[in-house]
Amino acid sequence: MVQHPLFNLEEIFDKPLRRYELFFSVLDLSSLDKSSCIGRKPIKRSAIAKALIFKNLRSISSLSDLSSELYERPLLASILGFEPKDRPVPVERFSCFLKDTDNKVLQEIRISLVRELIGLGIIKGKYLSVDSCPILANVKENNLKTNVGNRFKKSKPPKNDKDCRIGAFPTFTSSNTKVEFFWGYRNHIINDCDSELPLAEITLAANVRGTSVIIGQLDFVKDSLALNPIAVIADSEYDSSGIIEYIVKNLGARPRISLNPRRSVPSSARLSSSGVPICIAGFEMLSRGIFIDRKQNRKRHKFVCPIKGSKKFAKDHPYCPWLHPRFVEGSGCYTYLRVDVDESIRAAIDYGSESFKRDFNKRSSSERVFSRLLSILIQKPSVFGLAATANLCTISHITVLAVAYFSSFVKEPNKIRFVKSFLPNF
Repeated sequence: MVQHPLFNLEEIFDKPLRRYELFFSVLDLSSLDKSSCIGRKPIKRSAIAKALIFKNLRSISSLSDLSSELYERPLLASILGFEPKDRPVPVERFSCFLKDTDNKVLQEIRISLVRELIGLGIIKGKYLSVDSCPILANVKENNLKTNVGNRFKKSKPPKNDKDCRIGAFPTFTSSNTKVEFFWGYRNHIINDCDSELPLAEITLAANVRGTSVIIGQLDFVKDSLALNPIAVIADSEYDSSGIIEYIVKNLGARPRISLNPRRSVPSSARLSSSGVPICIAGFEMLSRGIFIDRKQNRKRHKFVCPIKGSKKFAKDHPYCPWLHPRFVEGSGCYTYLRVDVDESIRAAIDYGSESFKRDFNKRSSSERVFSRLLSILIQKPSVFGLAATANLCTISHITVLAVAYFSSFVKEPNKIRFVKSFLPNF
């Protein structure tokens, strides 16, 4: 006969379990259990989500290791919401949850935590920072030790992850900057600079630029979270006239976006009182109409040399006074003006001022946000596909926000950013 112990040794000696029990008791994930399920008898989806949050808190690298952890610690599994009949929890339960769960459901949980933190006054949203983080897909093409032909060929995505795309990220050294390529995704965020907590996040293929995401995220911060920032901070990737105009006109905030040398080259043409470009010889140029540059998604107004463009003008001025090479060898000078944005807004930005530098220094908060997300393995997904990777990233954000909310709940507001160390030492 096997004599069973009178006391559960795990319950007596494993004090952190009680801390996790309190932590998960204040985290409402009941909305996950409302969705219907067809097939084999389901496990509570809220329990699976709690297990994935626990995986992040303990930096468990794989779903199989998580399954083993729950099997070896039945009291932990019970605290997370698993019933005795559910154990052992197969790895497939976790992977199916990540693959099949609508990301909107997880986003609702994340947003509710953000609103709670706003209501508590922890998130103020006065200064917002924008950034993105590369998420390397779990494919052999990203392992440079493997022998793969056409490793980074755009038209040949990895066989086991058809959703990932090629992206690039710079590596800065003391001497130069090195650009590295990868197959994967990007997690785009907007964070509150003061609390260093993420407000909005979305995971997309690595070839999607942040400039196509930022305005939608800022709309969410303004309309759904009712925050009114006084400055929006970003690096040169987001140096776009359309984005700058949106920040000024729609948010009423200061655009603190560093200049991108490729986009901020000033035009050499002067403008007349009527807004027409004046060529280097001092002549007003001729309009050749407005067209849409579909490649760059811009509306432009083209102006050409008046000597080459008008026979009447050429009778009085047959030659360019400067004998410009474009006149001598070609069809004369030409220039373009954008007509879909207000370029005067960029001209009014006080680049280089102490105010600009002081605001822009707050951008380092994004680096610290991603540093905490990386500590819970957001950059090392153990799943394949965009849907599963996006859900895994959203759960990582939920983990960070849940720790911040719990620290405030137990009257430890100075520990809102202690993602890995707060619960074990609480």
